[in-house]
Amino acid sequence: MKDVAEASAVEIKVVGRSGQISLGKMYAGKTLRLERRQDGTVVLTPVAMVPEAQLWTLEDRHGSRIERGLAWARGTAARESDLEKLLKPRAKRAGRPRGRHR
Repeated sequence: MKDVAEASAVEIKVVGRSGQISLGKMYAGKTLRLERRQDGTVVLTPVAMVPEAQLWTLEDRHGSRIERGLAWARGTAARESDLEKLLKPRAKRAGRPRGRHR
């Protein structure tokens, strides 16, 4: 896939003896994807990394559950938790199994 975006600024950078270039402070701490093309060009693209344990949140089938949860949070006033009630053991309930629903 060819990059068709127009360049907004063009700079000349010299690669040092160690193979490094400086991109400037605006990229400090950023994660970049490095693409080396067959014609010798190099494309750096800023990316966001998602921990594997959170990848499920990006799946379409979970989007509605997340949206419902966010809507509930927006419409529900915060209140202090009753720690005694939370720490009290609950009786086992018969019924549907608990855990992640698929």
